[in-house]
Amino acid sequence: MNNIQMLQKPTPEISTANKPIELYIFVDPLCPEAFNMQAILRKLNLEYNHYFTWRFVLSTELASLNCLSKRVKGCISGIELDINHPVLPSIAIKAAELQGKRVGARYLSKLQEYVLLNQQDVNSYATLLKIAEDVQLDMNEFSADFGSKEAARAFQCDLYIKREMEVDEVPSIVFFNECIEDEGLKVSGNYSYEVYEHILQEIMDEQLVRQPLPTLEELFTKFHTLSTNEVAFIYSLTEQTAERELKKRMLQQKIERIQTDHATLWRIK
Repeated sequence: MNNIQMLQKPTPEISTANKPIELYIFVDPLCPEAFNMQAILRKLNLEYNHYFTWRFVLSTELASLNCLSKRVKGCISGIELDINHPVLPSIAIKAAELQGKRVGARYLSKLQEYVLLNQQDVNSYATLLKIAEDVQLDMNEFSADFGSKEAARAFQCDLYIKREMEVDEVPSIVFFNECIEDEGLKVSGNYSYEVYEHILQEIMDEQLVRQPLPTLEELFTKFHTLSTNEVAFIYSLTEQTAERELKKRMLQQKIERIQTDHATLWRIK
């Protein structure tokens, strides 16, 4: 694979002593490829999250962040005016992350669902507020953080990390081990699940131990919305078998079906 490079590890923000591997996951939240990568990341998380922590690094290339921040503040401070800009989804994700990394991941996942459904403009501030409500964020805190310097700086920090690691393709994943002196392994683009599994094993230098997969009901409790392809991929099923199992749960009124032009989504009820 030509798209694999060695990198120096940045200064860690938190201790990862209990989980020896750290993943930097570079994504453009509005890119369809990010949604395609989601199935791989979810399965890795289900089977091997006892080995690694992760951090999403937003990789949208946009300028005029300071100017936009002032406009956002004006909107939030009481002016009844919706604003629309391609940088807003990234700012919203960073604002959600200020309530916790996992909260930010839930927000990113819901945002990608909105992009796939293509029913509302995710560059709109009003839509981004609706997404925050859907994932049950503290709305007062989210609104305040949306226009804060902290959210803008967090996004600028992501762009800085992207430049420093010379990431010019998204999605990309950089794998670091617990030794800060060792170089990380940058994998640019999408590869098969087995490639990422092999990299984890090489870094650990031991046979990996898989965690058992959850039941389908437990899976939806964890992720809330999945595509037929994701379910088939996670459980190593054919799409026909996965759809048959999903239809059973739909008839039991445990999940509902959402049909799009690009995929069939299933959402917990």
